[in-house]
Amino acid sequence: MLTAAVAAARQPAAGVLRQIAPGHYVYSTGTFNSGVIATSEGVVVLDALASEAVARAARDAITRATGQPIRVLVSSTHHNQYSRGNSAYADVLKIGQENYRADLLALMQREKISGDEQQARLPGLTFRDRLTLHLGGKAIQVLHLGRAHTRGDSIIFVPEDRIVYLSELLFVNQFLFINDGYGLDWLKALDAVEALDADIFIPGHGPIPSDPRQTRQDLRRFRQMLVDVRDAVQRELARGATEEQAVASLRWPQYEKLQGYDAQRETAVRRLYRQLAGTLP
Repeated sequence: MLTAAVAAARQPAAGVLRQIAPGHYVYSTGTFNSGVIATSEGVVVLDALASEAVARAARDAITRATGQPIRVLVSSTHHNQYSRGNSAYADVLKIGQENYRADLLALMQREKISGDEQQARLPGLTFRDRLTLHLGGKAIQVLHLGRAHTRGDSIIFVPEDRIVYLSELLFVNQFLFINDGYGLDWLKALDAVEALDADIFIPGHGPIPSDPRQTRQDLRRFRQMLVDVRDAVQRELARGATEEQAVASLRWPQYEKLQGYDAQRETAVRRLYRQLAGTLP
């Protein structure tokens, strides 16, 4: 049985690096998590988080804890909370799914980000469905399982260690954030995740239990939330409700105390309604 190691390194102003299993860490700023895979030939990081300062604090903590250089940054979500920190990784190979790159570029252009910062944040290597990194004798699989939280999400699966890093495909103790998401596809992606030969499922948001193997239950609870939202919207659509009527009527009391429920309930209804109705681009 794996026991979680405590605080391999700490940056009080930014976050905490916690060892989850030998060679595997999570850097957490409280709400947001970044995955870390350490090998004898270097480190792979998933998600640089919300700012260059946070990313540099994470890099310092990772280097102190592992004694290894960071070789690769994989980015999953193009949203600023996960991609602004990319600027701190100018010296490493940056990888993202091809839709991730396109959506990040579009976001930065809308926000009139300087050309230099755009180049610092964009991945230098893109992929469509999957690629495999070979470091320190480990096969580190970078996978795109289809549209989910965004249309360009990546996860990292390390079969040898039976651990998968899910970025924003998994929220723990939070309602789903789905502004750019596709609920029906997200469910398919989660089914594909659970079919992987893994024991530990690292979320992009929320805490990780002292026994990381309990994260399978977190995955199932989050999937059930998506099912509950989908089924309720589907019933409204079947009875002929308009989108506005569905928004006005649908509530999920079992989730109303979760972080993000009030802010995202309406968005969840609208996104699922439009996808079920076939009007979501």
